[in-house]
Amino acid sequence: MTRPPMTTPEAPETHVTDPLSLRRTQARPTTIRSTYRLQLRPDALTFSDARTIAEYLQQLGISHLYLSPILTAAHGSTHGYDVTDPTTVSAALGGPVGFKALSDEVRSRGMGLLVDLVPNHVGVADPRQNPWWWDVLRNGRESAFAHYFDIDWSPGNGAGGRLALPVLQSENDPAALTVDRSGAEPMLALHDLRFPIAQGTDGDNALRIHDKQHYRLVSWKAGVCTYRRFFAVSSLAAIRQEDNEVFEITHRELAAWCEHDLIDGVRIDHPDGLAYPAAYLARVRRLIGPNRLLLVEKILANREPLDSTLPVDGTTGYDALADLGGVLIDPDGEQALTELSRQVAGHGSDRAWIGETEHRIKRAVAETLLAPEVRRLVAAIKRDAGADSFDTMALTNATIEVLAFMPVYRADYAPLAGMIGAVIAEVEKRNSELTAPLAVLVTALASDGEAAVRFSQVCGAVTAKAVEDTMFYQAARLVSLQEVGGNPARFAHSLNEFHLSNSDRAQRWPATMTTLSTHDTKRGEDVRARIGVLSQAADTWAQCVEAWEEAAPGPDGATTLFLLQNMFGVWPADGRPAASVPGLRERLHKFAEKSIREAGTKSSWEEPDAEFESAVHSWIDTVIDGPVGSELGDLVHELAPHAWSDSLAQKLLQLCGPGIPDVYQGCELWEDSLVDPDNRRPVDFAFRTGMLQSLTGTPALDTTGAAKMWIVAYALWLRRERPDCFVGGTYLPLYATGEQAGKLVSYARGRFGAAPEVIVAATRHSVALAETGWGDTTLDLPQGTWTDRLTGHTFQGRARLEKLFGRLPVALLVR
Repeated sequence: MTRPPMTTPEAPETHVTDPLSLRRTQARPTTIRSTYRLQLRPDALTFSDARTIAEYLQQLGISHLYLSPILTAAHGSTHGYDVTDPTTVSAALGGPVGFKALSDEVRSRGMGLLVDLVPNHVGVADPRQNPWWWDVLRNGRESAFAHYFDIDWSPGNGAGGRLALPVLQSENDPAALTVDRSGAEPMLALHDLRFPIAQGTDGDNALRIHDKQHYRLVSWKAGVCTYRRFFAVSSLAAIRQEDNEVFEITHRELAAWCEHDLIDGVRIDHPDGLAYPAAYLARVRRLIGPNRLLLVEKILANREPLDSTLPVDGTTGYDALADLGGVLIDPDGEQALTELSRQVAGHGSDRAWIGETEHRIKRAVAETLLAPEVRRLVAAIKRDAGADSFDTMALTNATIEVLAFMPVYRADYAPLAGMIGAVIAEVEKRNSELTAPLAVLVTALASDGEAAVRFSQVCGAVTAKAVEDTMFYQAARLVSLQEVGGNPARFAHSLNEFHLSNSDRAQRWPATMTTLSTHDTKRGEDVRARIGVLSQAADTWAQCVEAWEEAAPGPDGATTLFLLQNMFGVWPADGRPAASVPGLRERLHKFAEKSIREAGTKSSWEEPDAEFESAVHSWIDTVIDGPVGSELGDLVHELAPHAWSDSLAQKLLQLCGPGIPDVYQGCELWEDSLVDPDNRRPVDFAFRTGMLQSLTGTPALDTTGAAKMWIVAYALWLRRERPDCFVGGTYLPLYATGEQAGKLVSYARGRFGAAPEVIVAATRHSVALAETGWGDTTLDLPQGTWTDRLTGHTFQGRARLEKLFGRLPVALLVR
C-alpha cells in the first residue's frame, strides 16, 4: 500500500484526501482537530523558523501550531516561562511582526495557532531585565508596581520590613558587594548581578549603601523570602492577577491577538498558583470570547475530576497520559517488581510506602523549601482568626500537618467542597493535641479571607515540590508510572477503567487536550513505553538487575534501580554500544545528577554530596563501558519490538481518542528524551520532512521510526477527513472474544447519532503474545466493510486478530 501522494491528484476512496489539497485561499482556520507543540527558542526555533515548517506540519495533518510562551523572556531563555516583560512579544523570537507573519502563514494553509500564557509569575533572576521589578527594588512600597507583586512588607517579615532577595551564595558574598559606576546610574554589584540604588542613598561604601535600600540581599539557605514565588523558585516572582490593573496590563497582548484574530486558543500555565483561579479563568474567557479554545495546565490528582463549572475546554492532557500509559501496563508484573524494589531499594515503592513517603516529604518541604510561604500563611491565619497571641509553633505544626495530608493541588474547586474539612478531621483524629490550633485554622479558613487564599496557593506548591519533584525521583518500582499527573501507587489500569475514562472525556470534555509528551514530562513517550514493557518481563528484569548488582554494584540501591530503568529506556535498540551514540553518555550523567539531587536522599541541590555523586558518575561509566552495558543492550534489543508495539498503541489510542491530541515536537518519530532540558533539544525538521515525503508501503517496526510517522500521519489525515467523528463524536468500547481477549484495546468513533465509522485496535501485553499468539481471539466488527488505513487490508464481520495485526500491532479501520 502506498501513502497518499504529496501532490493533489484525486486519492483512492480508501485513503484520506491528500494533505496539500487544502486550499490556501481559505480565510478562516479549520476547527481545532490536532495540535503540534513547538518549543520556541531564539537560538533554534523562532517565528520565522516555525513558518518554514508550517508546510510540513500541514502535510503531517496538524490543524494548529501550539506555541510555547511568546512574550519577552529572560535573555537566552530556551523555554519562555521566565517572562520579564508581559507587555511585549519577544523580539528574540521575531517580535510582533514575526508573530503576525506566522499567523498569516498558517491561516493561509487553513491552520491556526494556540499560545501558551504565563499569568502566575515573571522572571526576576536579572533585575535589570524586568522593569517592574527594578522599579520596586529602587522605590520599595512607593513604586507604582509594588502592588503588582505579592510582597510582605511587614516589620516582622524576617528582613526588617524590607524586600528579601535570597541571592547570596555564601557567608562571604556580602564582602563581594561593590558599586558599579560604569553606566548612566550607579548600581550595587554582586558578581554578575546588579541592583538599583534608591535616590539619596549613594555616596558610601557598598555595604552601607545596601543597608539603606528597600531590599535586603540574604542567603538562599536562610529560609527568608518576602515575596511569593513560583513554588520555591526565587528567580520567578508571582504577580497578583486578582488586581484589575495587573490583569489588564498582563493580558493586553492577548486581547490584541484576539482582536486581530491571530490566535485560536490559549493554554494557561499553572492557574493553581493564582489567588482566585476560577474568577481569573472566567475573565480570560470573556476576553477571548466563547469560540476560542481555553485549556488549563491543571494537574489532577488520582480520580480528581476537573471542575465542570470552570469556563474552560479542558486540561493540557496529563490525565489522559496516565490513562493511555496505564492501560498498557501488565498487572501481573506488580508483585515481582515490588519485591525487586524491596530487595534493591529497601522499600516496595508501593501504595503503603508512597502514602507514608508523600506525607513525610510534604512536611519536610513545608518546613524547609517553602518555609517563607508557610510562615506568611500562618501569620495570615492568626490575623483572620483574631488569634494574634496564639502559639505560632503549634499553629505552624498543625497547618503543615493538614497541608501534608491534602491529596490534591488545591481544594477550593467546586467538586472538592468539603475536602479540607475531611482532612482536618482526619488530622485531629490522628493527633488530638492539635485540636486547639486546628480550631484556629478552621476559623481563619471560614472567614474566606487572605488565609484561605494563601492556604490554597501553598497547598499546590507543597504538593508539586514533594510529589513530582521529589518522591517521583525516590520511588523505583516502575519509573514509567512516575509522571506528572500520575499515581505510581496505581500499578495498571484495566480495560474497563480505560474505556470509562475515555467515555467520560468524550461526553464531558470533548475538546480537552490529550498528550503523551510535554516540555515537563519526566520521560518522553517512547522511553516511558519501553520502560513500561518491564511490567511484562518482570521476572527477567529482576534476574538481570540482581546479576548486574553483583557485577557492577551501584553506590546506592534505590539510585541504582531508578537509573537502570531509565538507562533501559534510552539505550540503543539497534545493537550499537551506548558509548558509540553521540551525546548519550553526557545526557545520562546530567540526568543522574538531576535525579539524585531531586530525590534528596543522598545528595541535594542545597547540599550536594560530591563524593556520592562522583561514585554515581563512575558507576554510570562502568555500566556504559563494561559487560553490564552489553547485557543491557541485549535485553533492550530483545524487548524492542514490544516497546515499539506499546509506543504505537498509545500513540494511535491518543490520536483517535476523545479530545484534541497534541503531538509534542519531534514525537512523530521515535524519541529518546528524558526530563528537561533534555526534552527541549532542537528537532531536526528537515529529516522529518524528508521521511514523510519518502514513505511508501506499510513501514516495518524498526529503529527508524517510520512506522510511528506512518501511523501519526494516517490518524491525523483521518481526523481531517472526518472531523465530526472525533471532537464531539461518539465513543464505543469494543471487546474481543477468545483466549487472548484481554490483550486487545479497541474502540469505535462516529458522528453523534450515527453508526460508528472508525475503529481503533491496539495490542497490549505483547510479550506473552510472542509465545502464545492470538489463537482463536476475534473482534466482532459492526456491520459493513472495514478497511485498515494503515495496511489497506479489508475486514467484515468477525475479524481474527492474528490477521488484523498481521503487519502492525495496531489497526485503524474505516467503514
